[in-house]
Amino acid sequence: MPHDHIGSPGGPGRLEPREALSHTGRATAASVAVALVLTITKGIVWYLSGSVALLASAADSLLDLTASLTVYFSVRYAAEPADAEHRFGHGKAEAFAGILQAILVAVSAALLVREGVAHLVDPQPIEASGWALGVMGLSIALTLVLLAVQTRALEKTGSIAVEGDRAHYFSDLGSNLAVIAGIAGAVLLDWLWLDAVAALGVAAWLGWTAWNVARGAGNQLMDRELPEDERDRIMHIAAEDPRIINIHQLRTRAAGPLLHIQFHMALKPDMSLRDAHSILVDCERRILAAYPAADIIIHADPHGAAEPHGAEFFKGDDPVEAYDP
Repeated sequence: MPHDHIGSPGGPGRLEPREALSHTGRATAASVAVALVLTITKGIVWYLSGSVALLASAADSLLDLTASLTVYFSVRYAAEPADAEHRFGHGKAEAFAGILQAILVAVSAALLVREGVAHLVDPQPIEASGWALGVMGLSIALTLVLLAVQTRALEKTGSIAVEGDRAHYFSDLGSNLAVIAGIAGAVLLDWLWLDAVAALGVAAWLGWTAWNVARGAGNQLMDRELPEDERDRIMHIAAEDPRIINIHQLRTRAAGPLLHIQFHMALKPDMSLRDAHSILVDCERRILAAYPAADIIIHADPHGAAEPHGAEFFKGDDPVEAYDP
């Protein structure tokens, strides 16, 4: 019985690039708008309050704005069709945006450590604490709305760029709560050191975020295989035709909204080239129904052929040598 494999969202290749862009475009535009508003408001209120934790959060919002602009343009470039210089499309632009995000977040974390330690050694009084708490409340409200938009886009597309941006804003949400705790503790309890501790907490959170974003983007840049359940799904869809003896040597890689799939298909050795081609085309159509943004290469093998072919270097250490329907 054929799988229900049409319209299942949530990963590379599941939507046409332009359809994916309709979701990622809205999320990245919202990200830019939120980062711009927060950078301006936090900068103004930091000037009034002198809070190092608020300065840390303002600096982070400025980096968010830079990263969000990068993601905004990268998802649009990634959705561009293949051209003469980029035969595999432009999907990896999203991964490069993720790497840039990770670098910016890591730099931000390092700067916050320096500032936090300095103010831990020499605590500074905080002025205009009401304004400071107010802008952090605004930051939390806008961030929650943005996270909802990003989560919806991620569920539809599985975009590595949006995932990195969302992780960044999840860290912002936690950092904003830490800043509020620092300001409240410093003002209400006269614990001036708590403001600096909050900044160090933000730095630790940003460092962890940078690592996760870099790891996800690096997996795409290094052509890491799709998860096993996704590979099994592809092989099952491919092997639905009873004329196919088995599917083997499956290789997959994601590139932003795009997916690249290639595998070998064993067929009866006495089959005509025309019939074999017809089976391959039908197989490709089934996979494209589930993965409209997939680039698919299928090689037909006569079943039982003794002649090995293909470079051993690229065969890898695949524990599943063949999928028999």
